[in-house]
Amino acid sequence: MPLSSTADLVGRAMGRGHAAAAFNVITLEHAEAIVDAAERVAVPAILQISENAVRYHGGRVLPIARAAAEVARAAAVDVSLHLDHVRDEDLLRQAADAGVSSVMYDAAGLPYAANVEATRRAADWAHERGLWIEAELGRIGGKDGEAPLDAHARGARTDPDQAAAYVAATRVDALAVAVGSSHAMTTRTATLDHALIAKLRDGVGVPLVLHGSSGVPDEELVRAAAGGIVKINMGTALNVAFTSTVRAHLAGDGAVTDPRAYLSLGRAAMADTVAHFLRLLASPGD
Repeated sequence: MPLSSTADLVGRAMGRGHAAAAFNVITLEHAEAIVDAAERVAVPAILQISENAVRYHGGRVLPIARAAAEVARAAAVDVSLHLDHVRDEDLLRQAADAGVSSVMYDAAGLPYAANVEATRRAADWAHERGLWIEAELGRIGGKDGEAPLDAHARGARTDPDQAAAYVAATRVDALAVAVGSSHAMTTRTATLDHALIAKLRDGVGVPLVLHGSSGVPDEELVRAAAGGIVKINMGTALNVAFTSTVRAHLAGDGAVTDPRAYLSLGRAAMADTVAHFLRLLASPGD
């Protein structure tokens, strides 16, 4: 079936009062696992490829993006393709050719004025090409000599008034916010600031996105989705499932040489993980 758009999947989730789930793709096995899980539970999913993943593939976005797009097109459920955490403007400008319907432009490490200028420029470019654009706002630097923090640095929190002004100035379609999650957590111990989520939901006016969700317990994710988070991103949880499964297989069979023997097991473990999160976050009728 044709690729879905991220805007459509996020809009449907928002209309039903829950969150769309987005999963990081690093290898073809990741894309296959995510789509297998989405088909298994009959719930849409977003495949997202980060700038770091593109760097892993030699800086070439088209091979992994087109492979992921073909996996998505073969799916029996709605799947969209998203380019995530893009800081390189050259990579941003490859988005339309890569088959994605959305991009997250990350200027959160810049001083506020520079962040607004760069993100507004990126949003204008994306909208001219029909792309849905997400941005990020963590802690703005400058106060008492503080440096800016991205939305998922430990201790960062997004100010609702600043977030509303930022969205108005940049005209982005969604905002990743700092509410207590962190990237690359391998333990699920994060506690979210649900009062802040509610304030952001009421004041910002665009869908809110939670990055670093692998470290957030199930009950916190469900509560966040009910409270105003509309897109939930996960990556590390898939890698933990994949790596632990492959490691166990290799430890138990020192003679194995065919990578299909262990990659297939790792892929299946990722699919089980994705299926869990899709079921957790799904709404009746998805």
